[in-house]
Amino acid sequence: MPIRSVPGTASVASPKGGKLFAPSAATNMAPLCDLLEQVAPTQGYALEIASGTGQHVVGYAARQPGLIWQPTEVAPERRASIDAYAHEAGLGNILTARELDATSPGWGSQLDRQQDLIMLSNLLHLISEDEARILISEAATALALNGQLVIYGPFMRDGKLTSAGDTAFHASLAANDPETGYKDDVETISWLQSAGLDLVKSVEMPANNLALVSKKAST
Repeated sequence: MPIRSVPGTASVASPKGGKLFAPSAATNMAPLCDLLEQVAPTQGYALEIASGTGQHVVGYAARQPGLIWQPTEVAPERRASIDAYAHEAGLGNILTARELDATSPGWGSQLDRQQDLIMLSNLLHLISEDEARILISEAATALALNGQLVIYGPFMRDGKLTSAGDTAFHASLAANDPETGYKDDVETISWLQSAGLDLVKSVEMPANNLALVSKKAST
């Protein structure tokens, strides 16, 4: 994945007590954990793509103790923060953060094992359409049969931006990097289906965000 800058309107992580802290991760933690309680398997292996600061995976692991969580990140300073959060939490179901560029072809078949759950939050709008399609295709390869992919973040709804805040944020992303910006929910669902994933549900989330829950179809 090329190193992309983000505009000042995007959430950023700042150092806090030897770790990184993102206000948006603290805000959406509870809704995401509630969602996973509804849709995630109770046991197995879970991969978090682009784990960011590490705030989320600690919350997920605490609420889903039957899953072994593998956090991933491209940036070494973020992997260090993830490991610091995990160490502080003292949870035994979080593995050491692993380097992974989920927009690169081939990673889905290079993991140690297939995954029962893959979680992705707040990334699709920060990468290009081609990168998003690669990510989804590789995630489908990485999933075990009946494994689930959960994608959360801001989306267009049927080609339309549905709030003034979304319109402004999308414009700032596109102005900063024309290849980035909000993806369309209908188009994203078609990418999921092309990758062999069936949409289980589309869940409206707080702050006009959306969660797309899909499952790898049995063969």
